[in-house]
Amino acid sequence: MRRASFKLLSHIRKPHPRIPISLSTRDFSAPSLSSPPKPVLEFSPASQSSRFSTSYSNRFPPHNLSAQNPFSQDAPQMSSRQRRIKEKSELEEAFEAAESLDEMLAAFKEMEASFDEKDLALACLKIGLKLDRDGDDPEKTLSFAQRALRIFDENEGDSGKKMSLPIAMTLHLLGSSSFGLKRFSESLGYLSRANRVLSKLEGESSYSPDQVLPILHAVWFELFNVKTAMGRREEAILDLRKALEIKEMIFDEDSKELGNANRDVAEAYVAVLNFKEALPFCEKAVEIHKAHFGNNSVEVAYDRRVLGVIYTGLEEHDRALEQNQLSRKVLKKWGRSADLLRAEIDAANMQIALGRHEEAISTLKGVVQQTEKESEEHAMVFTSMAKALCNQEKFVDAKKCLEIACGVLEKKERSSPLVVVEAYMEITTQYETMNEFETAISLLTKALAMLEKLPQEQHSVGSVSARIGWLLLLTGKVEEAIPYLEDAAERLKESFGLKHFSVGYVYNNLGAAYMELDRPQSAAQTFAYAKEIMDVSLGPHHADSIEACQNLSKAYAAMGSYPLAMNFQEKVVEGWEGHGPSAEDELKEAIQVLEQLKLKASTLVSETLMSALPHPDENGGGSLENSRSAISAIKR
Repeated sequence: MRRASFKLLSHIRKPHPRIPISLSTRDFSAPSLSSPPKPVLEFSPASQSSRFSTSYSNRFPPHNLSAQNPFSQDAPQMSSRQRRIKEKSELEEAFEAAESLDEMLAAFKEMEASFDEKDLALACLKIGLKLDRDGDDPEKTLSFAQRALRIFDENEGDSGKKMSLPIAMTLHLLGSSSFGLKRFSESLGYLSRANRVLSKLEGESSYSPDQVLPILHAVWFELFNVKTAMGRREEAILDLRKALEIKEMIFDEDSKELGNANRDVAEAYVAVLNFKEALPFCEKAVEIHKAHFGNNSVEVAYDRRVLGVIYTGLEEHDRALEQNQLSRKVLKKWGRSADLLRAEIDAANMQIALGRHEEAISTLKGVVQQTEKESEEHAMVFTSMAKALCNQEKFVDAKKCLEIACGVLEKKERSSPLVVVEAYMEITTQYETMNEFETAISLLTKALAMLEKLPQEQHSVGSVSARIGWLLLLTGKVEEAIPYLEDAAERLKESFGLKHFSVGYVYNNLGAAYMELDRPQSAAQTFAYAKEIMDVSLGPHHADSIEACQNLSKAYAAMGSYPLAMNFQEKVVEGWEGHGPSAEDELKEAIQVLEQLKLKASTLVSETLMSALPHPDENGGGSLENSRSAISAIKR
């Protein structure tokens, strides 16, 4: 079963969980709350964390001491209506001048006593944005945002299109705060609605693109975060690419923001093991950051680390090591010791992939001196050391290294559950290599229990379940394996899509389990799913696609459907013929199986025809019809 090393992915810099274009900044000012004019959002691409502000002109009458000013000292005594207007104006000014959260809440409390509920929507939005920026109370943030949206919705007919942008901002805030509370379905609903509102504004004269695009980017980026957390990673990447397209409309083509955005897309593709798609985005990031910061910059060094992971995934290990060396050189120059340490561990893993085990061990011995004994890096070093020793078949020493790593990781299970799970996944591969399957299953079961407590990591549950099912199948615990494999298939389909190769591998293993339980019909159906998926994701001539076809042939043979079995076995022979001399043994075996199927089919035909012939003492009138029925049954 094909699988990617968790170590390969564990040090990738993941996209920041908070949106890169912030709506909660000090530059955001609420408009006049009793009669809001059209907001003008200012966006400055020069800042990495873009800011929005709302400017208003002639919001209040000029405060010159003229007879025309009803609030001047020389003016006649104010009427009760004018007095209320003045009080509201002062309350608005006090609220807009407030800087701290406590000041804003105090001013808002006074406003609640003087303003109608319908006039408080923008104030609620501004407080919600302030709370979101501070990040201390997501429940309170959600409460103010919900109140703002309720007011907007109740007065939608009065406000019309002029409030569409604040409504979209409110929906985004609701989506963001719901995401922070791990209410992913609610978050998705709010963000989808925000996207619909903003889509209607594109091309309209009510707002300029400079006002709409930054918020639209924020919505698409948050959709990426939410769908990633829900395990819908293939969809999430499409949303991230939409966010990149919008950034390309906002920033100059050589801006650092576009470099970071391209790197984010590359990392997202790496996370779903689509290294081919990741490569051009990472190369673009390198190109932009080199032009902006220079070849020896930290940003370019980070890009090269990701590029090294991509080349490793593409099994171009020499190129991966080259990128790693360039990255380490820059990180050392700039004193980035933590990043350098992990880059050196990456280098050792690349050396192992190249078969340079002694060199890798030497590298790791140098690194371990720089780590603290209870640190995650210490565990990572010994995990990689075990891998090199396993490849040298020094299993006793390898087990000692893994025991040290596990001892450190057990103490980190509560504080760093994701790091520990990734490490356990890597460690289990070493135990599998040493045929220590029970130990591997035990560690994976522990990892699964940890992941099930993390709502945003449900996509990983499918991968771990698939591993457990495969190992249970390998150790003959077939009935125990089936629930894990069935669950894995459903979760992986939801996370990566119906045609992802990982789903095909799970179906292949599930079919094998059904065969072990003498359920060839269920096996045939499952193998058919596996073949269809692998033909699409890997191509019909890939070795694993040919194996799925072989399994399908076996299932039909077990059912006695020899014509179908021979049909698929002929495709197996054709597939191995296309591989040339490198698959000579596989081809010979496939031809031998085909000949055996033909012999069994021929024997079945003879036996069926003989049974259909009448006995000497029987009336032969129905013999011809019986023979035709027998031949028809054989063809089926």
